[in-house]
Amino acid sequence: MNQTTVLALETIQTPSVAWTGLLPVIVLASAAILLLTICSLFPDKITTKLLSIFTSLAAVAALSTTFPLWSKVQNSSEGPYSTIAGAFGIDGFSLFVTMLITISVILVCPLLGTFLERESITGPEPYVLVLLAATGGMIMAGANDFIVLFLGIEVLSISSYILVSMNSRRIQSQEAGLKYFVLGAFASGFLLYGIALLYGATGSTSFTAINGFTQQVELTNDALLLASLALLIVGLAFKVAAVPFHFWSPDVYQGSPTPFVAFMASAVKASGFAAILRVLYVTLGEYRADWQPAIYAIAIATLLIGSLLAIVQTDLKRMLAYSSISHAGYLLVGTQAASDQGVKAVLFYLATYAFMVIGSFTVVALNAGESGTETRLDSVAGLAAKKPLLAISFTIFLLGQAGIPLTSGFFAKFYVIEAAIEERSYMLAVIAMIAAVIGAFLYLRILVKIWLTKPEKEEDDAKLNIPFEISLVLAVTVFATMFLGIWPEPLVEMVERAIPVLIAS
Repeated sequence: MNQTTVLALETIQTPSVAWTGLLPVIVLASAAILLLTICSLFPDKITTKLLSIFTSLAAVAALSTTFPLWSKVQNSSEGPYSTIAGAFGIDGFSLFVTMLITISVILVCPLLGTFLERESITGPEPYVLVLLAATGGMIMAGANDFIVLFLGIEVLSISSYILVSMNSRRIQSQEAGLKYFVLGAFASGFLLYGIALLYGATGSTSFTAINGFTQQVELTNDALLLASLALLIVGLAFKVAAVPFHFWSPDVYQGSPTPFVAFMASAVKASGFAAILRVLYVTLGEYRADWQPAIYAIAIATLLIGSLLAIVQTDLKRMLAYSSISHAGYLLVGTQAASDQGVKAVLFYLATYAFMVIGSFTVVALNAGESGTETRLDSVAGLAAKKPLLAISFTIFLLGQAGIPLTSGFFAKFYVIEAAIEERSYMLAVIAMIAAVIGAFLYLRILVKIWLTKPEKEEDDAKLNIPFEISLVLAVTVFATMFLGIWPEPLVEMVERAIPVLIAS
């Protein structure tokens, strides 16, 4: 090796990596690999209960690593920072979403351990995929570069495709997984093409560099950048089931095993909106005048179509699927505001909705019969007579989603509408309130079945024995929904410190 080669090797610079900032991602990804390794070495000694406990502990460990990081980024002398040569950012926003994802995993794990065996789904694969999907969501929340963002989206999406089609004995599950995969592949294509056009327009995939370019350079012809913006909105809107990119959602919710639906409605939705805020509000904030009208129109369509189609469904999971679409509309109302207040409202909404929707699907799973597929609206008929406490819990979740006062859903809706009014989007705020009234009729339909209808079969009483861990999940979700509806200040203070920022390398 000559001296020139030695000098060249000495000048090669490797990217700086602050490993502590990546600890939540490392913990979950390592846990997934470790779980798969252990189960391959000792396949006969690993029970479903152990799998559930291991996954919960992995999520708890990942959650615990976020606390010192949160203290660090909130410290004025240190603040947010980046790692991997500026490709991944650690700020209050990424850590808040990471906390929300790990809490969702912790709450969903007891459902996996209790309800998957009922649908003949065994083995470590579902738990590994949940951990990997959560890892992808964390990467999306902290992405500071489009390449990293796309990597996180694909890790999350591919894991979700497999989870949806996990029940090989049900044709509905296979069909849902195939639809989700095909439409998701198209959405990823739109997203990737948008990233390519944006690179062509700005010369970089770094969020910081792109934002700096849009601030410093006045393009005489920005058609390429606007085209990329349109494609990015299409790709990201699919991930959160916004209209008109929502067609996969009802079939996936109905066909998938219920615990996976609870995970998708909480963690996956939070990850999708984290990506939307990173791209639109943080990176392309200079072009808000161009993307706000598109989000405005999508929000209106999502609110109205989600609410109207929900009230004509006869299956609980399809009802909650369209309800979830409507909730995505409220989140888009906050996104459209393109302000710090709008971001705070979106984060508050995501956190409160996660507890309500996980609790709702837990009740649906409990009433889905031994096969786990009896999710018709009539499955909750007379629930108040059979299990009063379960009926009260479901009522609280539904009232919360309707935005009734003294539940967290009231403040969630109030804050997003307030953000829209502050930005003078009065028509959007009015439509959001109309959609809330329409949605209230949906939840009223379910409540009538619960409280004013007799059970279809009297002998169903014996089938509603609730395991302790499921009771604990319901207790936590009910408490969170009521507590944040009476005293929302602790969560409000957190989201005020979680505004996303650009972090230079």
